[in-house]
Amino acid sequence: MAKSKIHKTAIISPKAKIHSSAVIGAYSVIEEDVEIGEDTELRQHVIIEGPTKIGSRCRIFPFASIGLEPQDKKFQGEKSRLVIGDENMIREYVTINRGTSVGGGITKLGSRGWIMAYCHIAHDCIIGDDVIMANGTTLGGHVIINDHAITGGMTGVHQFCRIGEYAITGGQSMITQDVVPYVIAAGNRAKIHGVNIIGLERKGFSPGEIAQVNSAYRLFFKSGLTKDEALNKIQDEIKNSKTIDLFIQFIKNSERGVCR
Repeated sequence: MAKSKIHKTAIISPKAKIHSSAVIGAYSVIEEDVEIGEDTELRQHVIIEGPTKIGSRCRIFPFASIGLEPQDKKFQGEKSRLVIGDENMIREYVTINRGTSVGGGITKLGSRGWIMAYCHIAHDCIIGDDVIMANGTTLGGHVIINDHAITGGMTGVHQFCRIGEYAITGGQSMITQDVVPYVIAAGNRAKIHGVNIIGLERKGFSPGEIAQVNSAYRLFFKSGLTKDEALNKIQDEIKNSKTIDLFIQFIKNSERGVCR
């Protein structure tokens, strides 16, 4: 452990595993069962409890509280953990809780996420890669946010809801049902307001792929067909498309129903 990269006021358990290239700022507290990867930087006043594993090249800003016990009355002190991937930006006052035995015992954040100030990721949430959570986003327990999704500032997500790949939510939205991939959801309670065309273009989707998404969107949300009728029609009309297969499977696997 390179002492020159650890501020003298930091409090670090001898049972923590910290890579020699990591930087630990002033007044940070790192408890036992914490693992911090290569070139990860903690600014001042960061608190990390374990079991928590943080990957490489993450940056965690002041007053973030990472890996503390879940805010769940069912939690009885059982062992659970938090796993954070590589190259994540975690800003001021973010809170990320460990999992519970009921939810599989793990909270997970993928890689290359931007978690802005005052966000809360509750117990047993699973967050994919390249996710952006704007300031004040609050996730209830057991929420799933898939790769490349974006939540607008002050978005609230109800327990057990899912947000699909490449979807985006408007600021101050309340999500109480699943948000399908590729769409814009906004409002309290959130409704679907079209396809996230600009987001898809920025992510490199071809005009043909975006046209397929538009077709699937219109059939599912605008045709007046039942869910099963719409999905069958989408499968009949748009074949051999991984993009649309993801859209279909997301809806089929929904337990709370999807925002309409």
